[in-house]
Amino acid sequence: MTPHQQEVLQALKFELTFLERGGYTRSVREPRKELSIFQDSPSCPNFGAPTKIHPCAECFLIDFVPPEKRAEAVPCHHIPLNDRGDTVDRLAASADDFEVQRAMDGWLRKTIAAMEKAEGPVQQKEGEVPFFVF
Repeated sequence: MTPHQQEVLQALKFELTFLERGGYTRSVREPRKELSIFQDSPSCPNFGAPTKIHPCAECFLIDFVPPEKRAEAVPCHHIPLNDRGDTVDRLAASADDFEVQRAMDGWLRKTIAAMEKAEGPVQQKEGEVPFFVF
């Protein structure tokens, strides 16, 4: 597995853990704030930035975005999450937050399993911290 693939796999695992721990729940401080799957995750290169300071092409998720959607304002919202081709963008328009997060959970698990099966599991070295953890 290439170093880039290892970083992507670790980032996907982090994203799954973030989701499992309730990372995309509404805050009591900002209950009306619109949630943005992937963008509201610490793995996003622009997380917490008031304006987009890094191009989305620098994000590990760009590898999963169909080429024709990479120029969109939020390309990660166009990643097909299931066999029907549902995306965060499409589901957010017609489903509740729980359904979007459930589809994302399934996509993360399937993608992680496929990457591990194809190349074997990645062994994180003791004391090694993934590049995206603050």
